[in-house]
Amino acid sequence: TMTIHSEEHIVDVHVRSGVYSSDTIFDYSHGYIATRLFSRNACFIMKIKKEYIPELREIGRLAFERQTMKDVYSPNNVWAQFQSGNSVLGHWKDWVLYGKYIERLCTGLPLYQ
Repeated sequence: TMTIHSEEHIVDVHVRSGVYSSDTIFDYSHGYIATRLFSRNACFIMKIKKEYIPELREIGRLAFERQTMKDVYSPNNVWAQFQSGNSVLGHWKDWVLYGKYIERLCTGLPLYQ
């Protein structure tokens, strides 16, 4: 499921698929995306790069397009591959940078950037 909070510039994406379940937050105000993978008990954070990540208003259109037309090809599909590296536990300076929504998602988990 996807929830778009236009006034807060936040998109919540919840994937419920057993071992592959995850929650993702696109925080356009702070310019970061965080994905919490439940099977790994970890949070992956990356900077939003405008050339690869659709704008907030575009995400809603793409989601609607996908839902209503199921097999429509769009060049704006978003895929990310994370490679595990060194992790850190978030400190207050990280949460100032990433924002309160990502803090709520990732507090207490190893952070991979």
